[in-house]
Amino acid sequence: MVSCGWLMIYAVNRDPNDPYSFISLSTVQGKQLFFIVVCMVLMFVIMMVDWVIWRTFAFVIYLISLVLMFGTIFLGREINGALAWYSIGGFTIQPSEIGKFGTCLAMAAYLSSTGANMKNLKSRLTAFSIFLLPVLIILLQKDTGSALVFFSFMLVLYREGLAPSWYVLGFGTAFLVILGLIFDPPYVVAHLFMFVSAALIMRFKQYTNIWWGAWCVVLPSIWYWQPLLKWLMATADNSSVVLPSNIDLWVIAAPLVLFIATFLPNYLRKNNVIQTQLQFWGILLVLSSILVFTANFACYKILAPHQQIRIKIWLRPWEITDTRGAAYNLLHSKMAIGSGGLTGKGLFEGNMTKLKFVPEQSTDFIFCTVGEEHGFAGTFAVIALFAWLLVRLTVMAERQRSPFSRLYIYGVTGVLFVHFIVNIGMTMGLFPIIGIPLPFISAGGSSLIGFTLMLGLALKLDLHRFQA
Repeated sequence: MVSCGWLMIYAVNRDPNDPYSFISLSTVQGKQLFFIVVCMVLMFVIMMVDWVIWRTFAFVIYLISLVLMFGTIFLGREINGALAWYSIGGFTIQPSEIGKFGTCLAMAAYLSSTGANMKNLKSRLTAFSIFLLPVLIILLQKDTGSALVFFSFMLVLYREGLAPSWYVLGFGTAFLVILGLIFDPPYVVAHLFMFVSAALIMRFKQYTNIWWGAWCVVLPSIWYWQPLLKWLMATADNSSVVLPSNIDLWVIAAPLVLFIATFLPNYLRKNNVIQTQLQFWGILLVLSSILVFTANFACYKILAPHQQIRIKIWLRPWEITDTRGAAYNLLHSKMAIGSGGLTGKGLFEGNMTKLKFVPEQSTDFIFCTVGEEHGFAGTFAVIALFAWLLVRLTVMAERQRSPFSRLYIYGVTGVLFVHFIVNIGMTMGLFPIIGIPLPFISAGGSSLIGFTLMLGLALKLDLHRFQA
């Protein structure tokens, strides 16, 4: 992966008139080659150090990484609107990459300690705090993409027995938020009422056909709300109709009435079990509706304009018409990947790569170079390598006798998985463009050092897997 990554970085930044540019620290490929050598030395050092030291000083390393991350807010260099880097002698260092390594250590050290139990509230809160504290600091740095990676530690908590209901709640919340960002909130809430009403109708034993008939009448009224309203108002006064700006809120009226009509007969049965269930679903419906409206308001009214545009490019691309502005990155990223065809244009033959059509192509969008120059075959090979690595790490984690080793390797696996999925997904428009590197392939000394630390220690721990 590292070799493939360096070759792609060289392809992006290659100067035909300077064949030895790769040994110059003034070039991207030269700096990357330097960090590759540094990481080889670092790997050797990790293998020489006693593995117990990492477990002993896990929290010390974690605290040092937090201090370094917090220091960028005051002493850091701003790049692309984020204060997440230190600038030292022509090099930039991003401490959040080291923070991922420190958090892996701290999470493994705490969860493997005596008394830690995911069934205990105190243990859950402590575990959440370990990875949420770096998230808070990174958000202060205005580096949202790196903050999202730390939620990969939920994989570790699941392995250690965190109840699946937490994940159902989390994915359900994310699903509702995304719906609220794609569609207008009143229409999403109206469909929620219809969904719950359908569940309540299935409880009826009499007049079921009449209830389903009413449900089938109300549902199309949501889909054709505005055309229907315009037709009714135009028919009433035969004049042009100007709808008020908040008219979409009224689309909730009919589904709400239907929900109340189906809710009350079930609730009035005076069965305590049924009433408790209905109360739960009623509260959940209200909270879901509030969440949908809040997410839409927070995104499109509170977030900074450039963050709103990134979300719109991802979820509402039909609203972005300026292909030379906000949508430029994603559009040219897709064009570069698609133009490679089955086998690609060949090494150093990518037109969009050579002409710098895709911004940040050495870092966040390095996958575009693979797609353009090596086509589907090349991208499939890269994805297969990552899949193989993740499977090997999972197998490695499960064969550890030491709980610390198992938890640490699962933490590394989760971080790599999120980086891999999000980076490749954002180059194809499947995820928002949040600016995180593709492990071992994207240019960047900080990320390469961070991933070398994580993977190197995983190998070291596996060498001692029979020791508790």
